[in-house]
Amino acid sequence: MRIVVLDGRTLNPGDNPWTVIERLGELVVYDRTPAGQIVQRAKGAAIALTNKTPLSRETLWQLPDLRFISVLATGYDVVDAASARERNIPVSNVPAYGTDSVAQFTFALLLELCHHVGRHGELVKAGEWRRRGDFSFWDSPLVELAGMTMGVVGFGRIGRRVGEIAHAMGMGVLACDPNPIEHPGYKPFHALPLDELFAEADVVSLHCPLTPENERFVNAELIGRMKKDAMLINTARGGLIDQSDLRAALDAGKIASAALDVVCEEPIGPDNPLPGAENCLITPHIAWATLSARKRLMRTTAENVRGFIAGKPVNVVN
Repeated sequence: MRIVVLDGRTLNPGDNPWTVIERLGELVVYDRTPAGQIVQRAKGAAIALTNKTPLSRETLWQLPDLRFISVLATGYDVVDAASARERNIPVSNVPAYGTDSVAQFTFALLLELCHHVGRHGELVKAGEWRRRGDFSFWDSPLVELAGMTMGVVGFGRIGRRVGEIAHAMGMGVLACDPNPIEHPGYKPFHALPLDELFAEADVVSLHCPLTPENERFVNAELIGRMKKDAMLINTARGGLIDQSDLRAALDAGKIASAALDVVCEEPIGPDNPLPGAENCLITPHIAWATLSARKRLMRTTAENVRGFIAGKPVNVVN
């Protein structure tokens, strides 16, 4: 059975071998696949593995041999899952591999906004501490999180873990999710509608999937409800935020800062409005990418493929 990996470079840049999947069939791995070569490279494969290479309706109907798709991620918006279902092609994802890594990175971003550790470290290297003449100096306000409120949008595995860490740091937690929210067992905690959460939280952190219904839902109106000293974190999907609206809000001082690990077009395009924004930190979609998380992703992907071959697909999303 032929298995093709359309964009394997990020999962295995050299430290995370494909061995467990090589045992399951005839494996062909491409580091990355340009849009014009997707059909050519996937043609003849029964199983396609993709992370960010899109499998649209048009593409799927040009691949008559394709029988199974496994997404090398939790989010699966890169695949037209409804069209795959029409073709009786199960689509699986990897639902839990990155929970701790993404939650940890969320706080790496948040703490950088609070303390600007990297910036102060570079100032010391540049001799600024010596020039200042005092035993201590800082070039930006330093923010203590204890006593503040964390608003978590999307209270699934990652969102719940972010809430736990926020609570451990002395923060109150607010949560919003389209599904019923089970109280996590710590206080203070409140489930709130989206607009109330944005208005009350000192930090808003996004942990929801991207769907046609919520694309760019974080827009000028919703950002306008936030406190002027509030911070916005996004480690989910770039398309959740209207980037132009966020740029305008940051430049106008309507919120204090934003930290984003994701943007609408990745890699980031030259026309993206956010790199020049005031108080905006952007990292290159790395919250998921610890070696521990990537090893879990590889193992679960192998389980997905093994389940399909055995006639018992697992982690199916369509």
